[in-house]
Amino acid sequence: MDDGVDDDVDDCVDDCAHDALLTIGAFAARARLSAKALRLYDRLGLLAPAHVDEATGYRYYRAGQAERARLVALLRRLDMPLARIAEVVRADGDRAAGLLDGYWADVEARVAGQRTLVAYLRGRLSGRDSEVYGEFVVETVDVPEQVVISETRHTLASELPAWIGASLGRLEEAARGCGGVTAAPYVVYHSDVSMESDGPAESCVPVADGAAARAWSEERGRAWQTRVRVEPAGRLAYTRITKAQVAYPQILAAFGAVEEWIAAHGLTVAGPCREVYFADWEAAGPGDPVCDVAFPVN
Repeated sequence: MDDGVDDDVDDCVDDCAHDALLTIGAFAARARLSAKALRLYDRLGLLAPAHVDEATGYRYYRAGQAERARLVALLRRLDMPLARIAEVVRADGDRAAGLLDGYWADVEARVAGQRTLVAYLRGRLSGRDSEVYGEFVVETVDVPEQVVISETRHTLASELPAWIGASLGRLEEAARGCGGVTAAPYVVYHSDVSMESDGPAESCVPVADGAAARAWSEERGRAWQTRVRVEPAGRLAYTRITKAQVAYPQILAAFGAVEEWIAAHGLTVAGPCREVYFADWEAAGPGDPVCDVAFPVN
């Protein structure tokens, strides 16, 4: 670097000093971060320098930015995605804390689901599936004949949760004009839904007014592959699972447990399997019961 550039840098540092600006090295030491991390935060828009020298490209930071730098580093240790970190650091007070709470609730739900999946896989890999299935309590219940409005879709497992929520929401809205909802909504799997197989699946909402339901179906049927039908009375063998256990593929353990119980008790499967959603999904925590995994049986 020639003397002229050296003089410019010295002048800049002198100017920075009285504004409490720090070189990237000095600021990194104060914030207990690396210069590499600070450059990354700048590039991602999480923490921009207070000043960048146009001639040299040197970055300068204000001492007061150290707290934000440390906050970003701590959030990164939670494996928080960068986009969500940006939301948190830009928010104030209670809203920032609320964003953190929302993220951590998602993490706990994911970990709870993974814990269930690990137990299921451990049982399969060790050949002790029955031990895993033994954790589920299977019972039977008789259900009356029901008029249901439904929506059918071919969907892979990755798309399934979003579709279930959206389709049941549409059907419950429609049920208001069909005498109201008379029983818990459920999803029927007419064929396997996995990462390779797309079903189809059918979302169903029992309603009170069959005539109004048929009129609704004639009006909307083609648009959403909807229909109205009568679900016959019958008996279900089911096990109750938590919100964390609903996620694919850990829910497979619940289906396996019910199928094993049916065989062990000399019953036969009389129709496609289903998930009956009886609780408020949004209000439920990872450990709260929300769903019955069920098979019609003879």
